[in-house]
Amino acid sequence: MIGFSELLTENKAGKNLHLEHIEDEILNFGVPGGRAAINFVRSLRDMLAGASRSSVNMTVKWDGAPAIFAGIDPSDNKFFVAKKSVFNVSPKLYKTVADIDADTKGDLNAKFKVALEEFSKLGIKGVLQGDLMFTDLEKDTIDGQEYYTFQPNTIVYAVPVDSGLGKTMNDSNIGVVWHTTYKGTELQDMKASFGADISKLKKTSNVWMDDATYKDTSGTSTMTSDETEVITKHLSEAGKTFRKINSSQLKGFLNLQDSLTGKLVGASLKTYNNSKVRVGENVKDPNQHSKGYLKWVENHFDKEIKKLKTEKSQKQLELKKQEYLREFKKTLPNLKQVITLQMHLVNAKMGIVKKLNSVKGLTSTFVRTSNGFKVTSPEGYVAIDRLTGNAVKLVDRMEFSFNNFTAIKAWDRWRI
Repeated sequence: MIGFSELLTENKAGKNLHLEHIEDEILNFGVPGGRAAINFVRSLRDMLAGASRSSVNMTVKWDGAPAIFAGIDPSDNKFFVAKKSVFNVSPKLYKTVADIDADTKGDLNAKFKVALEEFSKLGIKGVLQGDLMFTDLEKDTIDGQEYYTFQPNTIVYAVPVDSGLGKTMNDSNIGVVWHTTYKGTELQDMKASFGADISKLKKTSNVWMDDATYKDTSGTSTMTSDETEVITKHLSEAGKTFRKINSSQLKGFLNLQDSLTGKLVGASLKTYNNSKVRVGENVKDPNQHSKGYLKWVENHFDKEIKKLKTEKSQKQLELKKQEYLREFKKTLPNLKQVITLQMHLVNAKMGIVKKLNSVKGLTSTFVRTSNGFKVTSPEGYVAIDRLTGNAVKLVDRMEFSFNNFTAIKAWDRWRI
């Protein structure tokens, strides 16, 4: 049985720069990805049902910004902080204040200066990746309760002013959630392992940090038999559908998807699916959804054809459009099964996400609107296979997409 170790080691050369939604693994890796996704959701169900055989850990996906890396550069043993360019062939590493001034400005410049000063005191070995949560806290009153709040991106995190956690955060100069560890003899060759053991880091009152591990502060995360039964039903349907998928046809379809590069990327199935997510449309009819994809491809090609200036280039792209549509039509029955599988995986996933969201976490979470604060769920969760060390994300894509379009984000607030 193929596992996520074999699948995810192909992604970004072992770097945790982008996590995939679990329902998309069949589009990333074909039939082996679909099989692994079903097995992964089963393990998540078992974990929340209290089954000891589950091999899955859970972390909370914090909505931090920017992503930050900190650790030791093996080439000179000097401490650095960095953005996502850390693993580039020519990485930008901030080892001094002058390095930060040369590459950043404004709020980002100030944040990285605090990070360089404070994280250098933690005794980090190797390299850690995390989400920067705050360098300053605000005070807000929400439903009569006074909170310390911080909003690194879309979600507002809130901690009661009179709580122990609130006092700890207020005494610190910076807050970070570490979630990935990197080891290797050279930066570009380092491999990621999901999770971070912060127990070995030096403690300082100037830094509030967490390891992102899912924390049930109320003791109510175990699913009831009814909740487990609903997820099991969706998994059963996913399994039945999976057996109907033609592996060779799917491989051919995915090869065509990979060939949609440059200006044609917008004609991909993932882009089509994301367009539905953005307008809040769940897949309820896989047959109509798969047919809708053909229309999506046609419309995208037509849009690109209109942009071309010469009749010759327009005809060439028109021929390419017809070729793609002809090949996609051949795989339509198989595509319907793939989309049906994704639908059942999403339904099973959402049963798990809703259960996780019902449990009181470390902080309260809100979104900021023009009418005040609105309660929201955390960004999502990251499920980690303890045996392979690899991970996928579990996100309510509808809610988070809606919040991204409607909430007042950190960078929007100063324009109001």
